[in-house]
Amino acid sequence: MPRCLTPLPVFVFALVAACAPGREGRSPARPLLVIAGFRAPESVLHDPEQDVYFVSNISGGSSDKDGDGFISRVRPDGTVDSLGFVRGGRDGTTLHAPKGMALVGDTLWVTDIDAIRGFDRRNGLPLATIAVPGSGFLNDLVVGPDGMLHATDSGFREAADGSGRAAIYRVAPGHRPERVLDDVPAPNGLARTADGRGFLIASFGDDAIREWRPLDGTVMVRGHGPGRHDGLVVLEDGRVVASSWTDSALVTVGPAGAVTLVTGVPSPADVGLDRGRGRFLVPLLQADRVEVWAVPPAP
Repeated sequence: MPRCLTPLPVFVFALVAACAPGREGRSPARPLLVIAGFRAPESVLHDPEQDVYFVSNISGGSSDKDGDGFISRVRPDGTVDSLGFVRGGRDGTTLHAPKGMALVGDTLWVTDIDAIRGFDRRNGLPLATIAVPGSGFLNDLVVGPDGMLHATDSGFREAADGSGRAAIYRVAPGHRPERVLDDVPAPNGLARTADGRGFLIASFGDDAIREWRPLDGTVMVRGHGPGRHDGLVVLEDGRVVASSWTDSALVTVGPAGAVTLVTGVPSPADVGLDRGRGRFLVPLLQADRVEVWAVPPAP
């Protein structure tokens, strides 16, 4: 996990993707954009209404309550519109080590160790904080089929009272958090299934991608990948794509096995998706940059 980092200048390298997607459904050998100057970027989220990318920056230690976290706002051409769009310690903001993000109405929600914090998606001002008792390493964040926020706790760090463990939490009406799933090793990435009725869970603790159906409580293995999976997205054609620290790659995972789509992406964290442009948004946590890759067509 990240260490304390030295600030870097912000550079944007636009690479011309002159070559078409390669054989076997892979992306071109180079990213479309490389955006540097972040500090342990963990997640990228496309806001289609404003057409901007939000980037969560852990900045210090991934479990340190140091008030040093921030969220950047980036334009699709790679221009960093606001490096500290949301910044801990400014405007009454508390933000330590932000990771997964989700949009609900005009609120940008983000996980932050043992809390979920809400900010105005337009001006970055703080709106709400939901403490999650018993959590110690909240990670990804998704809106569930019931319209409620769901967050993974990867269990990498115990809560202050010693109760933290790998789990998935749901924020019930009234901002009331409840633990709704245990027994998945190091749950990390979380995504809705293609039919919208369940969840897919990427585990950092083994090589499985699991499907969870909350209505009947079933959890089943959907497929196996290289392992140490972090981010997870579902494409329009139904392909399930996970980022893998083991292979420094983005891979599709299904019953037939794993297929590599993008290689050469070290420490790929919570990958995002710009559906309109057909782009993967890949934060490279230990490299302090975000890379934008073309989504290859289905085979």
